Amino acid sequence: MLIIGELINGMYANIGKAIKEKNKEIIKKCALEQINAGADALDVNCGPASRKPAEDIVWLVEAIQEVTDRPLSLDSSKPEVIEAGLKALKNKSIINSTTADQDKLDKLIPLAKKYNSKLIGLTISTKGIPQNKDQRLELAAMIVSSCVEQGYPVEELYIDPIVMPVNVAQAQTREILEAIKEFKIISEPSPKTIVGLSNVSQGAIARNLINRTFLVMALESGLDAAILDPLDRELLDAAITAELILNKQIYCDSYLEAFKKK
Repeated sequence: MLIIGELINGMYANIGKAIKEKNKEIIKKCALEQINAGADALDVNCGPASRKPAEDIVWLVEAIQEVTDRPLSLDSSKPEVIEAGLKALKNKSIINSTTADQDKLDKLIPLAKKYNSKLIGLTISTKGIPQNKDQRLELAAMIVSSCVEQGYPVEELYIDPIVMPVNVAQAQTREILEAIKEFKIISEPSPKTIVGLSNVSQGAIARNLINRTFLVMALESGLDAAILDPLDRELLDAAITAELILNKQIYCDSYLEAFKKK
């Protein structure tokens, strides 16, 4: 599973303050902590309070690149902000994200091609969040179709089923797990799958337990990647163990330590 660390986000008080004060040390420390904990890539989001997100995302990218060459997932709803970050990137990139709306696809797929970037596609449109598996599949198929038409490799595409909080949309969680399974049969080659994990426990009390349990279930459903908190050691240990049981990792008595040293 591709692990994308979620913590460099302006909505967190320490990161928001660091962006405002242009304190690179806080950003670099957060980047290294996530990588040392097991993150393969880092999500980068200026947050809703940023008044100059295009400038702020460039500053974040430059700060992070001072300490790591790991891929960065540029997280913004504004294509111009994503492109500003892509221009500053020296290493591999992920665009997070496009919706299934054609105007968004027509802007972000060409950007993904131009910068040789992976692309996250959200199964959401101007009509709102899908309410069942079939609606998610329909939107996923629209994203895949647009990628094919525009010559973007589907194997570089990650489809996000839009995870809903279990405390307000409990019936949706089963639909999401089923959608993850069926995204794999949309096309050949098939798109990969990804979730923003912390959404499932938003507003709940036992957040860590809910995140951990849902992630294991999603991995069994075929999940390829997740944006999550890599500093949650029990969460990562559960994911590593789930992949071991699913025969995606080779067993040894020290398999947890082996994964951390990869």
